[in-house]
Amino acid sequence: MSSENVQTKWGQFIPLVIVFFFWGFVAASNDILIPVFKTAFNLSQGESQLVSLAFYIAYTVGSLIYMGISYLIKEDLVNKIGYKNGLSLGLLISALGTLLFYPAANTGSFPLMLSGLFIVALGFSLQQTVANPLAIALGPISTGSQRLTLAGGINNLGTTIGPLIVSFAIFGSSVDKTTTLSIESVKIPYLILGFAFLLVAILLKFSSLPDKPALVQEDAAIEGSIVKKSALQYPQLVMGMVAIFLYVGVEVSTASNLPAYMETKLGFLTHEVAPYISLYWASLMIGRWTGAVEAFTNDLSLQKILRFLAPYLAFGVFLGVNAIAKHDLTPFYIYGLIILVLIAADIASKGNPARMLLIFSTLGIIALIIGMTTHGMVSVYAITSVGLFCSTLWPCIFTLAVSGLGKNTSQGSSFLIMMIMGGGVISWLQGHVSETIGIQASYIIGVLCFTYLAFYAWKVSGILKKQGISFDKKLSGGH
Repeated sequence: MSSENVQTKWGQFIPLVIVFFFWGFVAASNDILIPVFKTAFNLSQGESQLVSLAFYIAYTVGSLIYMGISYLIKEDLVNKIGYKNGLSLGLLISALGTLLFYPAANTGSFPLMLSGLFIVALGFSLQQTVANPLAIALGPISTGSQRLTLAGGINNLGTTIGPLIVSFAIFGSSVDKTTTLSIESVKIPYLILGFAFLLVAILLKFSSLPDKPALVQEDAAIEGSIVKKSALQYPQLVMGMVAIFLYVGVEVSTASNLPAYMETKLGFLTHEVAPYISLYWASLMIGRWTGAVEAFTNDLSLQKILRFLAPYLAFGVFLGVNAIAKHDLTPFYIYGLIILVLIAADIASKGNPARMLLIFSTLGIIALIIGMTTHGMVSVYAITSVGLFCSTLWPCIFTLAVSGLGKNTSQGSSFLIMMIMGGGVISWLQGHVSETIGIQASYIIGVLCFTYLAFYAWKVSGILKKQGISFDKKLSGGH
């Protein structure tokens, strides 16, 4: 199959990205639930973090369940039930999780709340196992990472507006938010979310999404050799699992440790940190909108225009959201210059996921070193810019890790989703390291994570070339 002559199947891709939006919406909204639960249930700071633990550990548990079922039926679960059915099933599981919020709120049960979040994320685990490789397969493989980047941009739209909507649903518009803080107020927004899960499950069930994507099936013949029985027999996947673990780790820990740095070293108050955390997650959206340009068009002239337009459009979304929240926008205008570094890096990558991973990981190292060795707002902007350079790493790693897996793709995807737990582990590690060497110096953990990612980018290129897979072919194909 000549994938270079195939365009992105937008009619199938657009309904697919709805689930990417859900993942971001719920994950970011957890940051609102943590203080709500802490107050309502009289929890310590450590106990309140069980919200994040319950959510992220579900991805690993979900992947283990997936592999266990596949082993018992002696066939890959998604290959058996189909990709479209797998998505719908995952959404139904998440919808069941939201139902637990109602009795949990009525009885004031924190464990039941955690169980609800755990089941929601359990459904997300199956959805991610299916949706990530499916996004790559809905068009030419050469622009697969760009489609996954675009889907990630929709995910970050969810992370941007999710906390605002959930916060409004729980607290209302009252300025004195302590007066409206009640665990009872949590159940309605999550029941509405559950209804949305159910609605989209039905929509996807009757959509034109393929049950068995052609590219996933045909990739099995790329190596020209016997198809391996297990995804773990592919070195690009095994090394990619470590890469996903460290990538999610550095992405989450960079943001989660930023408030402590700004409060202890720069004298910021807790409520003053919020816009900068918002900027960090918006940076992921900025980068992903930029990296998705090639998925839209093959016209090089239009691509050049969109490469400059897309990131500043995303930056405008961030400014608009914070203007609505009545935050002072003055400190953020200078960030527009840092976005130029992102644009230059994106152009230099030429759409090759391995090259992009190498360039962006290197920039991540530079950004963190600047953040560790400078002071004041320069260090804050440097650390925040890590969001820009993390933005396209997930689709790059995912595309490289599942390339050539063929019928083992969904199994490989499940292994990769399992490694999302790195978000919790690396954050915990950096937090403990900071108690020894200080919060600013603790970002050395992030530097080490990026170093491995750069190594993986270099190593995996040679591995894939030996298997007859090259992402540079599109450069001579008019892209």
